[in-house]
Amino acid sequence: MSQRILLAIVPRCVWALLWIVGLTWRFEVIAEDGVTPVVFGQKAGPEIYCFWHQCVLPCAMYFRRSGAVILISRSFDGELITRVLRLFGFDAVRGSSSRGAREGLLGLKRVIESGRTAIFTADGPRGPIYETKLGPIKLAQATGAPIGAFHLQPEHAWTLNSWDRFLIPRPFTRIVVSWAQWTRVPPDLPAEQFEVMRRELNAAIEHARLRALAHLGQKAS
Repeated sequence: MSQRILLAIVPRCVWALLWIVGLTWRFEVIAEDGVTPVVFGQKAGPEIYCFWHQCVLPCAMYFRRSGAVILISRSFDGELITRVLRLFGFDAVRGSSSRGAREGLLGLKRVIESGRTAIFTADGPRGPIYETKLGPIKLAQATGAPIGAFHLQPEHAWTLNSWDRFLIPRPFTRIVVSWAQWTRVPPDLPAEQFEVMRRELNAAIEHARLRALAHLGQKAS
């Protein structure tokens, strides 16, 4: 089957299946003390959201009414994902840490300046797992937008044997949406301090994931 046919058929099939199954999911929001979480249906503002690549599917369903813009790689797989997400009401900027990084960040900078939210799969598109890139820090430094760290953990899911341990939540499962402390990057932060802020953001996303697992009584992997 040619790529053209795949692009015409697969996104709508994936969207329809995810929509049907996603309507059975039950989201439960938790947050650290002092953190105001973004709740379902809330229109997002000029902020940056970061989460691990493994929870793309529940994220697409949970934030489908946010009008957010997601950074997605320029690969063929990225094009498939882009078309699926657009059916959910998202928009996309193309680029990644390996291809088109500068153009991707410039596109997201315009997104923030227009008053919308930019979303990163922080360890994507190829990993390593649970290790965020510098992109969110650079964008926050350039725009002054705060970075929200969160994780969506299904109580019952299939886990793929992939680099990111991709999660496919099962029908009718509960999904914990866990929010950690926001990361704020000073606009005058020197480049040599970016790594310090990257580690801070990384710790926040991981803390959100571990809190979600603990809330469900699951062990960390």
